[in-house]
Amino acid sequence: MPQIQLTNLIKRYGDVQVLHGIDLEMADNEFTVLVGPSGCGKSTTLRMIAGLEDVTEGEIFVDGKPVSHLEPKDRDLAMVFQDYALYPHMNVAQNISFALRLAKRPKAEINKKVREVAEMVGLTDFLNRKPGALSGGQRQRVAMARALAKDSGMFLFDEPLSNLDAKLRGQMRAELALMSQRVQKNMIYVTHDQIEAMTLADRIVVMHGGYIQQQGTPKELFQKPVNRFVAGFLGMPPMNFLDGEIEERGGDVFVKGAGFDLRLEGERGASARAHGAREVTLGVRPSDLSFDPDVAADRALRLDVMVSEYVGAQSVLLCQCGPAKVMVEVNSDTPVALGQTLTFAVNANGVHLFDRQSEVAF
Repeated sequence: MPQIQLTNLIKRYGDVQVLHGIDLEMADNEFTVLVGPSGCGKSTTLRMIAGLEDVTEGEIFVDGKPVSHLEPKDRDLAMVFQDYALYPHMNVAQNISFALRLAKRPKAEINKKVREVAEMVGLTDFLNRKPGALSGGQRQRVAMARALAKDSGMFLFDEPLSNLDAKLRGQMRAELALMSQRVQKNMIYVTHDQIEAMTLADRIVVMHGGYIQQQGTPKELFQKPVNRFVAGFLGMPPMNFLDGEIEERGGDVFVKGAGFDLRLEGERGASARAHGAREVTLGVRPSDLSFDPDVAADRALRLDVMVSEYVGAQSVLLCQCGPAKVMVEVNSDTPVALGQTLTFAVNANGVHLFDRQSEVAF
């Protein structure tokens, strides 16, 4: 399986630059997810790897060999698009085997490969049906099976689940995860959905404005975001942000803002003291706030409950803290009434601090 390397990759459309020197390495058998908002450059990056977009500057290497001058057909890859792009007059077996038949492979080899990939994606009973007789999820499986049948060195996915409803997306995410374990190939997956990124990736690459903001495992990015953008983009419900100022009192370090005065403990207190910035943004995830009426005031947030969203085992509370809105995840059995002011303990290890000017974490 190939190692894929992007070196100082730049893309311009006329005077508009959409990628600014992308440097990225993808290891053997790695499931890499490029994630970010619309217009961040993730699909452009994928299309350049595929050869569907020209490289303005920089180079793409596969196993140490430059490939940016090669045609897509010569790059040993298969691609699955958002649009299934199936041939409506062909049945499932014919769609899956199209590239193999085009390459004039032996019929016995083609039939064997079709059976293998059809079993892998759960299409064995549908090989004689045409795309018009399939559901959206089944059509997407056909598109994935067609890519798998090529037995390429790498597989590229461009938002393949975005046309599916929420329940089907969940099912297909699980199937994609299982497929990646079976196939053991390089997979590069583009999505704007951070849930897909967190659940599928071996490594996430967060992009914004044509730059890579951060890359790492889902756990690394969730627990140690390098800036406010990454912190706010990953996680659902998203991280809460409160503007405040660092103050030192009696040997302790506090972050104080409108409606809160929180003591910073351990590593967070030491980093705040060392950093020296006075104006900061405090970040706390909804899951790091817990209802506790007896907690000390300097380890908690006092919040006015505005909205309670019941989602089964948990409820998500939308609260007010000074001028800011704060979301909290609580057990659905927690006694909450709208309009109440409740005390929520802050997990000291879940506190994040960002320089208010640069938005960089410290």
